[in-house]
Amino acid sequence: MKDTQKSAKSTSAKRKTFSDEERAAMKERAKELKAEGRANKNKADGESDVLAKIAEMPEPDRAIAKRLHAIIKTSAPTLSPKTWYGMPAYARDGKVVCFFTSADKFKSRYATLGFNDDANLDDGAMWPTSFALKKLTAAEEARIAALVKKAVS
Repeated sequence: MKDTQKSAKSTSAKRKTFSDEERAAMKERAKELKAEGRANKNKADGESDVLAKIAEMPEPDRAIAKRLHAIIKTSAPTLSPKTWYGMPAYARDGKVVCFFTSADKFKSRYATLGFNDDANLDDGAMWPTSFALKKLTAAEEARIAALVKKAVS
C-alpha cells in the first residue's frame, strides 16, 4: 500500500502547474459558464460583458479592443459578443469564432486576434489562426474586416 501512495505522490509532483494568469483565466471561464447556465444570454447582455472587459484593459490594449469590437460588429453582425476566458469573443450558435487577447493579460509583448476552428479560414493544408497586434492602421483594419467576413462565410 505504501508503494501505491508513493507512486501517486511522485506522479502528482511531476504535473505541470498553471501560472497565476492561466488560473485566473480558468476561473473567469467558470464564472462565464455559470452565468450562461443560469440564463440564456442575449446579444445585449453579451455585448455589455465584452464592453466591461474592454474598459478594464490598460492602454493600448483598450484602444485596440474597442476598434476590433467595432470592426467585428460591422463586418459580421451575426456574431454574438460574449466573454470567453475573460476575453472579448464573438460567437455563432454559441461557438466562439474569434477572440481578442490583450497583451497585458498574459504579460505578452503583443495582443492577439485569434480564430477558432469554427471560423471558415481554411486555405489549403495550412493557414494562420492567430495574429499579433501592436497597433491598428487602416491597412490592418481592412485585413481584419476581410478575415472576419471570411470566417463567418
